Amino acid sequence: MIHKALTIAGSDSGGGAGIQADLKTFQELGVYGMSALTAVTAQNTLGVHGVYPMEPAAVAAQLDALGADLQPDAVKTGMLFSSDIIRTVAEKVERYGWRKLVIDPVMVAKGGSQLLLREAVDALIARLLPLALVTTPNIPEAEMLTGMRIASMQERELAAKRIVEMGSRYALIKGGHGAPEEPMVDLLYDGRSFAYLESKRVDTRHTHGTGCTYSAAITAELARGKTVAEAMQTAKQFIQAAIEDGLGIGGGHGPTNHFAYQRRRRGEPHVR
Repeated sequence: MIHKALTIAGSDSGGGAGIQADLKTFQELGVYGMSALTAVTAQNTLGVHGVYPMEPAAVAAQLDALGADLQPDAVKTGMLFSSDIIRTVAEKVERYGWRKLVIDPVMVAKGGSQLLLREAVDALIARLLPLALVTTPNIPEAEMLTGMRIASMQERELAAKRIVEMGSRYALIKGGHGAPEEPMVDLLYDGRSFAYLESKRVDTRHTHGTGCTYSAAITAELARGKTVAEAMQTAKQFIQAAIEDGLGIGGGHGPTNHFAYQRRRRGEPHVR
């Protein structure tokens, strides 16, 4: 059986994030990848130099084409940019019954560029979160979604509860933006209990696209029939390898290494 995953996101011309990172991740995890483009960005490791959103009708046409012929086993959203695009995506998710929906609420690029209009946050909360199986914010994104400051694990837990109350069945709050002296802990909440996944913090500036890659790995595993907890475990291993075995390219926030996970499994040495 060929498992299929769909990413609904923006294009990153530098290849480290967005649909490029998602499709690389799908491929590495043995899933056939499809995409619906929401925006074109002109960017490299030094920053975002331009954002050119698609017309909502163009997004709708892409999703209708896939819904009519290539039904995905799991779907993820990344950069959606505007409330009109969010409403379009929500309508198509409902129409085609895409229940394994992973929302990566991409809001701000590494260099600070706004990738989600402020007026679109309300639409994301009202229209898309109630359709989500998993929502995967980092700490700043969780703060924007919940309207609360998050400085402790207890506050992360409260934020996760609020996101589930908004309708998402699971909330995964990533720990990469925690204090540098603390271990990196990702928090998963299923509406009843918490799970904590700790990993070694890597001292590197080359972390562009980590959120996209992590959520794409979760989506790929869900497409293959794994549970959310199982998908999170594999995704964590995937992104940890991608960060640790960095590529070291670009003069700014460089991309992670999407080859690393499978190369480690094959016992191949890291070559940069």
